[in-house]
Amino acid sequence: MMTNFTFYTPETAPEEAKPILEEIKKGFGFIPNLFAYMAEAPTTLEAYLTLNDIIEKTSLSPAQQQVALLAASVENECDFCTIAHRAVGKMKKANQQTLDALNKNQQIEDSKDAALAKFTQTIIKDRGRISDSAINDFLSAGFTKQQILEVMIIVSIKTLSNYINHLTNPEPNDELLSMT
Repeated sequence: MMTNFTFYTPETAPEEAKPILEEIKKGFGFIPNLFAYMAEAPTTLEAYLTLNDIIEKTSLSPAQQQVALLAASVENECDFCTIAHRAVGKMKKANQQTLDALNKNQQIEDSKDAALAKFTQTIIKDRGRISDSAINDFLSAGFTKQQILEVMIIVSIKTLSNYINHLTNPEPNDELLSMT
């Protein structure tokens, strides 16, 4: 039997999580359901948001960040995060064909997006034991060694959120569904 986790609101959340959920609501206009479950452990919610802020500081463009986040979510079979990153990817002007292809496990036409998605998924499949060939393919696509390590940050945040999704099984928010 699966353990039931509590779905929190800003009113019912643990004290440390209340202001965090309020900030999320201000930023998004709603609270993504996954965050309502993450509030069970305020430090987990804080860790996710901190990593997200760090990802925004990487040398990857906002669109590339979303391609990698979506690629990781697809590889980890996280439906909630796949929907979320398709929506945010659209907002961040990621290539629509790339988003659709990732979602359907089809070929990505943009070669740089394809290399980024493949590299991200290779990290996950190979548990971080990346071959020289995979690294060379990524670098040959125009990425840098710095970006190899930045993709690792993306894999780490997706491990956190995708696994919590598998544990709590949140329903996708209507707000997210309407944006995809």
